[in-house]
Amino acid sequence: MKKIKLRFAPSPTGNLHIGNARTLILNYIYSRSRSGEMLLRIDDTDSQRSDEKYTKSIIQDIEWLDINCAETHRQSTKIERYKEISEHLISKGRLYPCYESDEELNRIRKLNLSRGKPPIYDRAALQLSKAQIDNYKSDGRKPYWRFLLDHHDIFWSDLIRGHQKIDCSSFSDPVLIRADGSYLYSLPSVTDDIDMGITDVLRGEDHVSNTATQIQIFQALGEKVPNFGHHSLMVLKDGSRMSKRDGAMSLSDIRSSGIEPMTLMNYCARIGTSDSIEPYQKIDELASTYDLSKLSRAPARFGFDELEALNKKLLQNKSFESVKDRLSEIGISD
Repeated sequence: MKKIKLRFAPSPTGNLHIGNARTLILNYIYSRSRSGEMLLRIDDTDSQRSDEKYTKSIIQDIEWLDINCAETHRQSTKIERYKEISEHLISKGRLYPCYESDEELNRIRKLNLSRGKPPIYDRAALQLSKAQIDNYKSDGRKPYWRFLLDHHDIFWSDLIRGHQKIDCSSFSDPVLIRADGSYLYSLPSVTDDIDMGITDVLRGEDHVSNTATQIQIFQALGEKVPNFGHHSLMVLKDGSRMSKRDGAMSLSDIRSSGIEPMTLMNYCARIGTSDSIEPYQKIDELASTYDLSKLSRAPARFGFDELEALNKKLLQNKSFESVKDRLSEIGISD
């Protein structure tokens, strides 16, 4: 059986928060439960928003959790590879140039809505004459590039959600390359998954709508489609959405509050399941109990008080040998 390979792919535009941490931990424990491996991919193609200090912070958080990534990749080093893939898609007629401004696109959307039509792109760029394109170029307009979707249903067997079906005729052809030449999420992501040999993609359910597009990109490139799994998102105990304004949401905040790494691993692995959250002391003990099918499609409710209670139980169950060095650092010895 081929070894499974997963990836955790954060964008270095801020600190990791508890929602990111859950995705990271689910990927890692799933890879361990199947004797596979997990890679770290820093999605830093957005040069305006990415910041090296956040890359360092992400790596520090992963090291604090004692998570071992088999490889580390940075998308910013692979721009030439993405250019190669985009040129291949252009040659196959699957990427096409568009010249509409944001104002023109908004006008098209409003017009479609007023006529009772879905507000999707009408593929007007495919009807442009050479003279029209030359006029745009002489005016200094640079094209952005859309992926030409096949208007049929896309199916996949989701690792968590089961059988999935998405009608691609209800989507606008997605923009993969901006007018400034920078890449949006899907093209670099698919390219890296191919090059890195990713077999399973485990991520939040907010990516479900991206999956149909990405499956079509894999198919257009003649590549094997990985298994996809989409877990529910995390909310606060009262059901409200999480915000960066909420306290103790970043991993750095959680770390400074005295929470143990294994406490967070145990909590994130089991929250959103019907299983009780146990204070396992070792990752392999936790991984041996792990089953993706137990993840509920209902939002996972996060409570810091629950995390603190679990942390207390985990600390009480630690052996003296495992903590004696830490105790000696604060002046306590046997």
